[in-house]
Amino acid sequence: MTKKFIVGGCSFTLGNELSDDKDGKTPSQKSWAKLLMNKVFCRPAEKDIKVDYLCTAFGGLGNSAIARRVFDAVAHNTDVKGVVVMWSFLSRYDWAMPRHKNLEGSRWASISPWDTETGNEEAFRTMQGSETQQEHWRSRQEIMNKTGIKPFAEAIYKHAANQYHETYLSWKSIIWLQNILDKRDIPYMFTLADNSLFYDEFKHHKDQDPFMTALHNEIDLTKWFSFGERMMGFNQWSLMNDYPRGTTHPLDEAHRDAVNLMLPTFNKLIGDR
Repeated sequence: MTKKFIVGGCSFTLGNELSDDKDGKTPSQKSWAKLLMNKVFCRPAEKDIKVDYLCTAFGGLGNSAIARRVFDAVAHNTDVKGVVVMWSFLSRYDWAMPRHKNLEGSRWASISPWDTETGNEEAFRTMQGSETQQEHWRSRQEIMNKTGIKPFAEAIYKHAANQYHETYLSWKSIIWLQNILDKRDIPYMFTLADNSLFYDEFKHHKDQDPFMTALHNEIDLTKWFSFGERMMGFNQWSLMNDYPRGTTHPLDEAHRDAVNLMLPTFNKLIGDR
């Protein structure tokens, strides 16, 4: 019997900058999600069940794109062993654009603040230590210009982007995917890269108004793993504990230790089913 283990997230899940990373193009075998699968589904007790790793994560994805890509994988695979997702930052958008051969599925564009003129300067400063990442970003900017996304991104972040709307879009995507997985009786575990998904420093986004409180109440937090108080994320935890880092990502040791922290929750939600 063969089942799929479906994984969603951004570069922290794909495994950018890990020791086996190939320019962020293929899923790492050393990322937290793959290590988690190996620990639980490659044990002797599971020898009669073959589990394939289906990683939908990609660098730069926002939460709407993460949910969309995981849903697409779930919709096209009947034998799903489980799903894990590491949700990303609020400020990234997922947009269905006019068709173009250079877009994901000839349709989809992930847009971040770094895709603006101001943000592009910040991106290159952040990536100073990595020629590979800088070259990747130059290629991305060429595609953004060819597809017409660049001026669109400038307009979004100049006139429309705001934390409230981004929180709403992210939470709506999380609830949408949560409800689909529940409906299909697919076990899952959610986690996060950064607690800005829920907090603005010490203020919780749910406390902004009754609508946000009600929306937050729809999130089933019993299916989540966090790395500490106030929903600490993987990236924050790795920084706080001084794990070795590449240019912008924690390296192999942080992923290995994160798995040991996640295991009890993972086994409870997915592994023992």
